[in-house]
Amino acid sequence: MSDTVIRLQQVFKSFDLNEVLRGVDLEIERGETVAILGASGSGKSVTLKTINGLIPPDSGRVEVFGQPVTELDERALIPIRRRISYLFQSGALFDSMTVFDNIAFPLREHLFLGPVELRERVQGLLSMVDLDGVDDLYPSVLSGGMRKRVAVARALALEPEVILYDEPSTGLDPVTSRTIADLIIDLDRRLGVTSVVVTHDIPLVMRVAQRAVFLDGGLVVFSGTLNEAVDQAPEVVREFFSAGGAHA
Repeated sequence: MSDTVIRLQQVFKSFDLNEVLRGVDLEIERGETVAILGASGSGKSVTLKTINGLIPPDSGRVEVFGQPVTELDERALIPIRRRISYLFQSGALFDSMTVFDNIAFPLREHLFLGPVELRERVQGLLSMVDLDGVDDLYPSVLSGGMRKRVAVARALALEPEVILYDEPSTGLDPVTSRTIADLIIDLDRRLGVTSVVVTHDIPLVMRVAQRAVFLDGGLVVFSGTLNEAVDQAPEVVREFFSAGGAHA
């Protein structure tokens, strides 16, 4: 029996005269880690943002957990968005807040926790991303990799079923990128989340993804395993993987 948690059907999206998505079809099953790839401007991030309703498509249908995201207003989207976390490319941490308060923010917004339980919850999330002892620091004093991990901890605060990663390794050195990749793998294994990763980083893809989806010209031109992407996919996909260091 199919357990599809995300379904896009004939999704179109334009910005002024720029057609970004021209009929995207995509299904993602529960527990999958899927990488969405493509050249700059191919619509990867736009596709990601249609999943939780951040960007409404011009036409087509988006379903998450069987609910029609494209037909719901902001109020009706709230319970769906609580089950989905979006990790922005920049991390989107609040510079004026400590690490503790950044992670506590969604907990305070959505749950009624006492101060002791709140601190235990935040410290547990920091331990999960190997950042014990940074509670009282501000994002400005953290390295890029540490900020990414704080953002992941905040994304996990409400125990999401789906995590959407927008370029999680951008701006990071190769060693730190590998650390982020290992964190994604660990979270998938321990928590059983469904992960969708938008990236240009082929080493990251080869490390974390079970399936690759490639966008070109506003359409999905390939969806398959990493082995298929390297040696059986259309030429544009094989060239992309080869340029990124993956070879058949």
